[in-house]
This record gives sequence, C-alpha cells and structure tokens, in this order.
Amino acid sequence: MGTVNRAEPVPFPLPGEAFPRPARPERSAVVDLAAVRANVRRIRELAAPARLMAVVKADAYGHGAVPVARAAVQAGADALGVAHVAEALELRAAGITAPLLAWLHTVDTDFRAALARDVELGVSGWELGPIAEAARELGGTARIHLKIDTGLGRNGATAQRWPELVRWAAQAEAEGLVRVVGVFTHLAVADEPSRPETREQLRRFRAAVDVARAAGLRPALRHAANSPGLFSAAGLERPADMLLDMVRVGVSVYGLSPFPGRSPQQLGLVPAMTLRSTVSAVKDVPAGQGVSYGLSWVAERPTTLALVPLGYADGVPRSGTGGPVRIRGRTRPVVGRVAMDQIVVDLGAPGLSAPEHGLVGAEAVLFGAGEHPSASAWADAAGTINYEIVTRVSGRVPRVHVDTAADSGEEQA
Repeated sequence: MGTVNRAEPVPFPLPGEAFPRPARPERSAVVDLAAVRANVRRIRELAAPARLMAVVKADAYGHGAVPVARAAVQAGADALGVAHVAEALELRAAGITAPLLAWLHTVDTDFRAALARDVELGVSGWELGPIAEAARELGGTARIHLKIDTGLGRNGATAQRWPELVRWAAQAEAEGLVRVVGVFTHLAVADEPSRPETREQLRRFRAAVDVARAAGLRPALRHAANSPGLFSAAGLERPADMLLDMVRVGVSVYGLSPFPGRSPQQLGLVPAMTLRSTVSAVKDVPAGQGVSYGLSWVAERPTTLALVPLGYADGVPRSGTGGPVRIRGRTRPVVGRVAMDQIVVDLGAPGLSAPEHGLVGAEAVLFGAGEHPSASAWADAAGTINYEIVTRVSGRVPRVHVDTAADSGEEQA
C-alpha cells in the first residue's frame, strides 16, 4: 500500500474553507409571473363581459399556487378555483382574499374549515348535507355552486337527480344554511370545436338552470367554459351561451394552448414556465454506441452526446424519448430511454466534447417560451397533453418565480 504525499494539493476545500455558492439551482422550473398576468389580461379580453375564475388547482398546474394566484388577481381575475379544500386553505393561509371555489370533495373533506375561511363549495349531491350541517354548527351560511353533469360523466348531479338536489338546496337556503350563488358544469370535448356534444351540453345546462330557477333559486353565476370553450366561443352562433356569467379557465392562464395543432402564440398567450438545467457532461462516441437502459437507441454514426440531469423523478416523462432540448441555440432530441435522474441528448456531430466548445455548463432548456421547445412538443413525444407535462414537474425541481415586467420597468396591471 503506497504512502500519501501530504504535499500534494487537495482537490476540494479543507474544513473551514468556504465552498463557492452556486449561482442558480442545478435544475429549475422558472415561472414568469409577467406572462401569467399577460395571459389573464388576454383571457379577460375574450371573456368580457363575463367574469373570470382563474383555476390554480394542482399547485397552479405545477407553477406555484400562491405566487400565480396573486399574479392572476393582480391582472384582474375575479375569482380563483381549486379542486380540493386543502388547496383553498393554503391560499387563504397565504393571505389571498379573492373569492375562491373548491369543488372536488371526499367524506374526509373539512367543510367546517372551508366555511370558516370563506371558501365557496361545489355541490354535486351528497355534499349538501355535511356542508349544511357545518354551516349550522358555525352559525353561518355556506356559499355553494350546484354542479350538473351534462355529459362528462364525472362529478355533478345527473339529469335524473338534479330536481331532487335543487329541492334540497332550496330547502337549505330557506333555512339560512346555504346560499346558492352559482350553477356550473364541465365540458367534455370543447377542445374539438366541430363536435356537436358541446352544443348539446350547453343546451342541457340551460335546462338545468331553468329547473333551479323554477325551484326559487337565483344563482348569480352560471359557468361552463373552460380554456377551449372560451377560445372557441366566437365560433358559436351565440357566444354568450358559452361565456355565460363567468368562465372557469385553467391551462390558458399558464400560456398553453388547449388545442392540438394551435400554438400559444396563435391564441395570444405566453408560456409561463421554462424547464431548464445545464449540460453536466459531453462525450464523443463511435457509431454503434448504445444509450441508456435497454439500448433502445444506437448511434448510426459518430456523434457527441450531452448528459442533462433531469429525469422522470423530476417529471420528465419516461416515454418522452425524442423530446426536444435546446442547447446553445440548437434544438436536438433526447435519445435512449429517459432515466430517473438524467436524459441523453444527441448533439448531431462528432468532436463537440473538446473543451473549446464549452458545452459543459451550457444551459439546456426542455421547454419554455419564444425559441425554446414547447411543452406541447414534449407532450407529442410522450403521447400525452401539455397539461400533464407542466403539472408533473416534481418537487425536486425548485420553482423560481421571476417577473420580467418588473425587471424591464414595464407598468404592471
């Protein structure tokens, strides 16, 4: 066993010496709040005179619920929507006071906490009883939105059960336990504007509202339109049948298109999230070199491979082979299987691993705005939708919220 030469330089700081602080996270999802505000203003323009509920469920589709909610309200959103009461309570705890609706409940949902924090509640049927009881115990009145299933087949009362739900709600309202402030439904195929089912859903919805009014209810807010419904409303004979009193919009708030084949730019939207890291290693490989588990990809010719430390544990779809990555102004594909912690990008030419090319440390962007690849391109590679691509970015990836409008000195609406 050889001896250690203590005079040799130590390749890392000794105890007590300071490590250099990284300038930025190794990987991050950068969310531009100026883009969120711009998208909200665009949506309000299309929806007017209807009100706007900005949907910030699922941690604002992965963008960060609290900062996004604040930006949306600042830009003019009239209300916020979430799936679960727990999500609503998080926003209230952060000091957000805007009207707030939660609509997806279980037998374990804390309705008392929701009512105590002025959270409005969606009601599809069984929830009415425990909500009314919570209101009785607290000595208050619950603000509720009744939901009718007009064809999606998820929550919401069926047409057969709707008259019964309406009668129960009218009775609870007469007792002062609830106030029916809204009636709503959810569209199934609005992202395919040529399909007739959307018009039929809207017809059924109008009939359901008539039943509610005949029972003595006076809901001020009727809402059905989601992002594709909003953006396709102009193509209807009567756009107001879609826009109603309020639109309930999610994915377009984040600058993503709800339509296959139509870009955010075509809709006047700006993608808010940029998923980025840096190249951690590059190497030249010969023809015949396999890549990643299963060796499902083999180099046909000599090339250079770049390693980027983002994988399916970070939310990159394991099925996303072929997904685009932009490095130094060029967009190149992921090759081989996506691994838990990393992806491999084929740079398309040999000899790029030499230090003079400076690729180690170069930024690698999977998706974003402008010239960057789109979340939709990753959705195409993975056989899914852009909603899933942004929502699945995991908690291992820090969210970094920036405000390009503030940075540029632009006036914020």
